[in-house]
Amino acid sequence: MTNEELTIYNIGENLDSLMNLDPRGYGVCRILYAGSRAYTGEPLTMHSAKKMVEHIKANDFVFILTGFILLPHKSPEMDGIVSSMLLARSLVQAFDAKPIIICPEENLEAVKKCASVVGLHCYENVDKVAELPISMGVITFTKDKRKAEEQAEQIIAKILPKAVIAIEAPGANECGEYHNAIGVNVTEFEAKTDVLFQKLKDRNVLNFAIGDLGNEIGMGTIGDHIKKYIPYTAENQCKCVCQNGILATTKADNIITATVSDWGCYGLMAAIAFLKKDLDIFHEGDMEMEVMRVATRSGMIDMNGSLIPGIDGFNTKMNVNIVELMRQCVGYAIKFEGRTEHWFENVLTKGFFQEWR
Repeated sequence: MTNEELTIYNIGENLDSLMNLDPRGYGVCRILYAGSRAYTGEPLTMHSAKKMVEHIKANDFVFILTGFILLPHKSPEMDGIVSSMLLARSLVQAFDAKPIIICPEENLEAVKKCASVVGLHCYENVDKVAELPISMGVITFTKDKRKAEEQAEQIIAKILPKAVIAIEAPGANECGEYHNAIGVNVTEFEAKTDVLFQKLKDRNVLNFAIGDLGNEIGMGTIGDHIKKYIPYTAENQCKCVCQNGILATTKADNIITATVSDWGCYGLMAAIAFLKKDLDIFHEGDMEMEVMRVATRSGMIDMNGSLIPGIDGFNTKMNVNIVELMRQCVGYAIKFEGRTEHWFENVLTKGFFQEWR
């Protein structure tokens, strides 16, 4: 292990720890992390960030799939869309890429309004995104299973992206049914973006998934672990006739799990910022606050149905603090890089990290 590798490893550990803080104390994030960390074999944030830095180049299209619709109001959820908007900004900042958010129709207003908050022009016409700088696109995806295959093929025929990232996006179980967190069937309300994700994966497109429970695209990657330890995920545990549980069967090659899916995405962005040695790639707390407020004003709701800005029950202050702590970790690491080499070398000679890993 080199000095640089040690730094990357430990910054990844910091970010993974922050995205898996458990203020509610119910432990699901730690269960998921045990499975995803065993699968990845290194800090999740850095694992995915390294893949993106290696493969994504200027003008590459990157699809971001997101958007859960929640009962009883049948309104779009904050978690997923907030970080998707901020990730779109980071992709432009870091790579000069062309992000396209693919989501349910209910998310459209929030995407358009939040785009200006993150400093991007937003177009439904993806040709304009290809032509114009500092731009992103948005495509609404069907909820009709019968139309999902056709729409997915039409999108791919027009654009084959360099990468696809699913963030808090619903995934179907083995019976093709979609469920909320407590096992209620929500198939008719959810966009079938997992069909698009699978088609892109089948075409060897670089793929990532971020989730916080098990009913999201990509969580099938650690499906056996989730079924063993997470409620409602196994057979005969959901609350509908399918009796096949809430676990999404779609698998991703690269997976991030966190207490809140948005926090997992923030960890990814922070890791990219470190690898690129540019803290501006990762947004500040003020922007986090404003995106949350604008999203709420556009009809997005917290998981409990509240229209007061919140993500999975955590208010603006909590989310801003997570962002700022991640920024501080990355900022200090960049600032002190190369200034404490004698410590790194002496630590490495003791062999702890080689043994611990």
